Amino acid sequence: MARFAPILAAMALLITATGATPEEAKLTFFRIGNGSTAGTYYPIGGIISAAISNPPGGTPCIDGGACGVPGLLASAVATAGSVENVEAIGRGRLESGFAQADVAHWAQNGTGNFAGLPPIENLRAIATLYPETLHIVARADAGIESLADLRGKRVSLDEPGSGTLVDARLVLDAAGIRDADLTLQHLPASRAAVALREGDLDAFFFVGGYPAPAISQLAGQADVTLVPIDGAVADFLTGSDAFFLRGTVPQGTYRGIASDVQTLTVGALWVTSAEQPEDLIHAITRVLWNDNTMHQLRVGHPIGRRIQRENALDGIAIPLHPGAERYYREAGLLE
Repeated sequence: MARFAPILAAMALLITATGATPEEAKLTFFRIGNGSTAGTYYPIGGIISAAISNPPGGTPCIDGGACGVPGLLASAVATAGSVENVEAIGRGRLESGFAQADVAHWAQNGTGNFAGLPPIENLRAIATLYPETLHIVARADAGIESLADLRGKRVSLDEPGSGTLVDARLVLDAAGIRDADLTLQHLPASRAAVALREGDLDAFFFVGGYPAPAISQLAGQADVTLVPIDGAVADFLTGSDAFFLRGTVPQGTYRGIASDVQTLTVGALWVTSAEQPEDLIHAITRVLWNDNTMHQLRVGHPIGRRIQRENALDGIAIPLHPGAERYYREAGLLE
């Protein structure tokens, strides 16, 4: 709980600073677990938390003020990513968070990378936001042109608690690459990018929407390449009952990427718990897809343009929260 205490303290100070009476200050706090500040979860979480917030005493939406849920104060929380988020939601330490579709499914069912652990049965989905892309970033002079070339190299799989670490393991297993074949590190994307730039790392995995800030910055400072995930490995990981789809990082997404790179994608979900009130999640879902939020996402981050209501139910393999389900039925997306 200590990790999130400063946020709650700041929210309490906001109430005091406004001088609101108890009757006026009927705030509902709602945290969104994101990821590291180097990824795409964090900026998207910041945009969404601002868009859905509408604390008491603010300027009405019609007058150019907040268009969020009345009485709601949402905040974006930096975390290690998908695994930490679903675990925190399950324990009631976060009201919601972003998670890869595969991680959310396995966590709820106690399967896959969560096999042998108690299922987090109270996970519920609000929406699919956008496709996350698997990146394997390598130094251009490291001689890494394929997954097989990773053997003998210094490779970071991201930090514990991240969805990237989960998916990196799946890719390496499918390629027949063992831990003993690599010099492994577990660095978040921001630190991995610095290590690669300084020559202390040959490659690192990252899962997130493109363009990823850490990779864009790195590509502006060093010559890098993206390692494709294709062939038999892609066939295996996109088989029946898989969460991965084939995808492409278009040429020019990052400096030095002169041609399209074949890779895999997995859905980014916004997840909450079954304990959250139906009316609250219904209101949050409705505001998520209103014109104001869509505009803020489009202008706020390149990946925001890929967040579209018609894709909100794609690839969800955990139950919808009843409040979200009610909204999608009203919107005609569910029968």
